[in-house]
Amino acid sequence: MTTPSPAVLEHGTFRRRHPLEEWVTRAVPGGALLLLATVLALLFANTSLSETYFSVRDAHLGGTLGPIDLDLSIGHWAADGLLAIFFFLAGLELKQEFVVGDLRSPSKALVPIAAAVGGVAVPALIYVMVNLGGPAGSGVGWAIPAATDIAFAVAILALLGSSLPPALRTFLLTLAIVDDLIAITIIAIFYTADLRLGFLALALVPLAAFWWLTNRREAWFKKHYWTAWALLAPIALITWVLFLNSGVHATIAGVVLAFLVPVRGLSEYGRQHSLSHTLEHRLRPFSSAVAVPVFAFFSAGVAVGGVSGLLDAWQSTVALGVIVGLVLGKIVGIVGTSFLLTKLTSARLDPALRWPDMIGMAAVAGIGFTVSLLVSELSFDPSDPMHDWAKVGVLTASALAALVAAAILIPRNRMYARRRREAGAEPDAYDRGADWGADG
Repeated sequence: MTTPSPAVLEHGTFRRRHPLEEWVTRAVPGGALLLLATVLALLFANTSLSETYFSVRDAHLGGTLGPIDLDLSIGHWAADGLLAIFFFLAGLELKQEFVVGDLRSPSKALVPIAAAVGGVAVPALIYVMVNLGGPAGSGVGWAIPAATDIAFAVAILALLGSSLPPALRTFLLTLAIVDDLIAITIIAIFYTADLRLGFLALALVPLAAFWWLTNRREAWFKKHYWTAWALLAPIALITWVLFLNSGVHATIAGVVLAFLVPVRGLSEYGRQHSLSHTLEHRLRPFSSAVAVPVFAFFSAGVAVGGVSGLLDAWQSTVALGVIVGLVLGKIVGIVGTSFLLTKLTSARLDPALRWPDMIGMAAVAGIGFTVSLLVSELSFDPSDPMHDWAKVGVLTASALAALVAAAILIPRNRMYARRRREAGAEPDAYDRGADWGADG
């Protein structure tokens, strides 16, 4: 029997990325672009350019077509439109992990899944407690400190911990993926207003077409890649428009579409060329370089009103709830849940992990940013001072979480690096997952 050529399997789908595309998809450059967009937004919003910045952000594009309303501000186009691509990729990653990844194994996934639940519940509870005596309506922001930003968190961990055990990054990725699933569910259930079931019913038609094309015509898709793209893109756009007008947040359309894409394991050639991996491979550079940074640029621009305005924001129960929830709540929720689970059940951490490492990793998970900013926008009206207080809380908490993580992980990283040198480790020993955490 003739063995099929790997070139046939790869034809037209899993192309090599341009070096620039490859660069922006890496953890540290992707996080750097997010940080740059945030800094620029804050500079624009708090200097003489503020009037231009806010007029551009609030300018409306689009219009109405019968019952279809597409009259959105540029800021909303970024939050509802561009961020849908980010959520589509999050959905692809979720399904891959549940079908062929670590989340398909209950024994491997139990602790990080439970830790993710604790890392959502405790910050939300802290926020609610802090805001018991807060302004009327402040409690609606309870989900703001619940989210972890995968892009920033992985970038910070990569920057701080080149010699940390590989299992720590795996734990953080698994936790962040489950965290995303919970955040998506929260947005779909608790931040849906004026539900219009007719539009949701109509969305079943393009969803069915998307499923049929991706599942029943996958082989044809690979042979006629650009023709299939010409069909998939309009179908996805129609689905997004119907979700937008249904009252369900439009980013959920990206997740639903992603869940319909088939997932396959690695081929005999060791390459990932299932349709799910192909779509992720193609869209990841655009998401990392354009979609998420542009959203951050239009979302993170808060006019703090100088030092006095910043102090007023920090003293508000909304910002305090977000800051304490993300910085302290994530550590207590993630580490506390993991500790209790390993003590009360047969579940165990990876042998390479130590509790100081877990505390540092949990601090990294306190970087909320992208999804937390989105939930801030969904929680409060832009004209409400609590809207800006919440965003100041998110930005402050993310910076503090990164500093706490650095204070813990930098010394740990030096310790692991020293042990590697003392053990005479080969350059690739860390990549093979050697346990440098013994007695750590």
